[in-house]
Amino acid sequence: MIPSVNPSGSDTRGLLYYLYETGKYEDHTDPHLVASFDGMSPDPGRDPSATLTDLQQLLDQPVMALTKHARPAKHVWHTSVRADPGDRILSDEEWADIARRIVAATGIDPGDGQPGCRWAAVRHADDHIHIVATLVTEDGHRPDDFRSGARAQAEARLIEKELGLRQVAPGDGTAAQRPTSAERHKAERQGRERTAREELRETVRRAVAGARSDEEFFDRLAAAGLLIRKRAAPSGDLLGYKVALTDDLNKDGEPVFYPGARLAPDLSLPRIRERWAGDAQDVPAARRGDAIRTGPGSPAAARRGTASAVWQAVLVVEHSEDAVAAAHIAAAGEVLDALAKTSAAHTRRELRDAATAFERASRSHVRAVRGHDRALRQAARDLVQGGPALGRGEDGATTAMAIDMLFFLITTAAHWHARKGHAQQAEAATRAAAHLRAAYQAAAAQPLGVLYQRGRRLSRPMLQRQTVLLREALPELAEQILAEPGWYALAATIAEAEAAGHDPASLLSGAVGRRELDTADSVSDVLVWRLRRMADLPADASGVPEHGAEKGPSAMRPVASRPTSSNRYRGEEAAGNTR
Repeated sequence: MIPSVNPSGSDTRGLLYYLYETGKYEDHTDPHLVASFDGMSPDPGRDPSATLTDLQQLLDQPVMALTKHARPAKHVWHTSVRADPGDRILSDEEWADIARRIVAATGIDPGDGQPGCRWAAVRHADDHIHIVATLVTEDGHRPDDFRSGARAQAEARLIEKELGLRQVAPGDGTAAQRPTSAERHKAERQGRERTAREELRETVRRAVAGARSDEEFFDRLAAAGLLIRKRAAPSGDLLGYKVALTDDLNKDGEPVFYPGARLAPDLSLPRIRERWAGDAQDVPAARRGDAIRTGPGSPAAARRGTASAVWQAVLVVEHSEDAVAAAHIAAAGEVLDALAKTSAAHTRRELRDAATAFERASRSHVRAVRGHDRALRQAARDLVQGGPALGRGEDGATTAMAIDMLFFLITTAAHWHARKGHAQQAEAATRAAAHLRAAYQAAAAQPLGVLYQRGRRLSRPMLQRQTVLLREALPELAEQILAEPGWYALAATIAEAEAAGHDPASLLSGAVGRRELDTADSVSDVLVWRLRRMADLPADASGVPEHGAEKGPSAMRPVASRPTSSNRYRGEEAAGNTR
């Protein structure tokens, strides 16, 4: 059950008109009162003789009784209380009791003989109610509604338990502001999939990913087509900014601007500047090596560098102090945004959904110490500068490699949040991991299929020798790996690594020693990407000479495509599954 408090309205009748309107909104059916401050308020929905003006005047009476100069400019308090989609349909009587408990808990109408405000609860859909109140008590004072949103949330948790409803993870005040009902309905009228606030939040997040300066950040916003207003001090120093969509207009035909802080707490200009305050300007040596091998500034090079940076970040989140771990988790969100922005069509939707879900997991009350996360921020920058990937060849294979590594980092973040008691963040990271799993399946099918077929063409002596090697190097995992369809792709990778002069036993031991295999459904798949990254092998093997392949007629037999698992990873990535 989710209460959403909006404490600063000024038009009681306008709000009532929206609540009782049935012609514009599909979910507005049979609007009627379920409760009110006196239990006898006029109901324009069920009483033909009652009007909206009657109800408005009754609610506003304590406000109008004050002298004009004493009336508060913002006197309307409004909250919606929405049940979870999986909950049963509550009766009017149950919603009435919920409304009375919410207004009592928030201080709007505390009861026990204390003066309260006038309020009414309107139901126009099966799954929620709206409570409207005017913020002057019967004795002419302001109610004690301090932190009414947090108090409403706390009461909602008690109501859920008592009524047997789904237990919603409690918030901690670090979530981005939800779109209002008016914003949602406006988006529906305009035919938008999302509200303007949500579109702007995603665009600003992507503009921040890997940016190093105010100038670069604002150039990216402009390139994305946003309208920008900057706020400067008399000295000329830049203090803040607002953004708007060109086609999101108010009733006067003017663009609707949102300050960064109203999009999300970490999108204010001061918080954004913290990100690049500790950035190093030089590309790490390992990243330069990737660029030399794959091509300077190429999408594939950026994805290889991302896989390396993400892999190191997994260990940091697991073992570093909280402030450093929080910085890496926040920077992981930048990497997801950058990868989604530059992804190929067949992975774009899942990666975008993963980035959107993880946005909630990127913030908590553990304040990140920026600077330690510069490798991840550099990875995000490289992804943006490398540009869109085509999704084929080395681009596609390195995308699968990067997503594979990101899955483990996001899962590690879910575990970290769960240990800290950050329920909403842990749940958000788990949802992001599920989207990454789907994106991985789309990205990995072709390159792993090539490796699978190559492994099937290895000579029998070569496969037998590698089987012995696997059992000696990884005795606890060998039988599981040999039973997986991905074993042939791993066998082909081991053959390539050995031909390139590497010790396959050491590579295997090193890959497994870095942990995070307990969330993998296909251990062989994970080891393929780890070995190819560690041995600096091309992620796409389609153009690489084969080693140890069978000769003669048997090598010409058609080989079926690699079997794929419908569930690349087990459900053990759930936030509560700590190791």
